[in-house]
Amino acid sequence: MNAATVGLLTGMALGFAAFFGGFWAFLLVAFLGLLGLIIGCIVQGDLTPSDFTRSRDRK
Repeated sequence: MNAATVGLLTGMALGFAAFFGGFWAFLLVAFLGLLGLIIGCIVQGDLTPSDFTRSRDRK
């Protein structure tokens, strides 16, 4: 699935959530989509949990 298709499906899901559920449903769907994206990237190997923490290398 290419990026345009993923963007289209994401936009449609957010649009349906906003139309039928209102603003809070829109925010919930956006948050859960972001969470799913992060988890998917970690499982796929593109991200590691250490990418979200800042290292304090003192040189």
